[in-house]
Amino acid sequence: MIDSFPGGVRIRLLIQPKASKNEVLGPHNGEIRIRLTSPPVDGKANESLIGFLSDLFRVPKRDITIVRGATSRHKMVEIAGVDENQVEAILVP
Repeated sequence: MIDSFPGGVRIRLLIQPKASKNEVLGPHNGEIRIRLTSPPVDGKANESLIGFLSDLFRVPKRDITIVRGATSRHKMVEIAGVDENQVEAILVP
C-alpha cells in the first residue's frame, strides 16, 4: 500500500471518479481508496488526483507523479518530500 524510497513514498491507490465529493475512504484490498468528482475523460481525473494530493500533503503538484496506471482506476503514485508516517496520518483513518 505504502512504500518508501529515498526522498518520498509510493502509494497504491484505487480511484473512484465522478463521485459527489473529493474524499479519502481509506484502505481497501491493499490500496487506498479515493473518490474524485472529476470524470475519467482526457486525463481530468488524473489532474484532479494530483491537485487533491497536493492539497492534502501540502506539496507542489510537480512533486507528485503517477508512476503506473494513468488510464486505470488502480494507480501507483509517487510523492516526493513526504514519509510513510505523514501518509498514514493523512490517508489511513
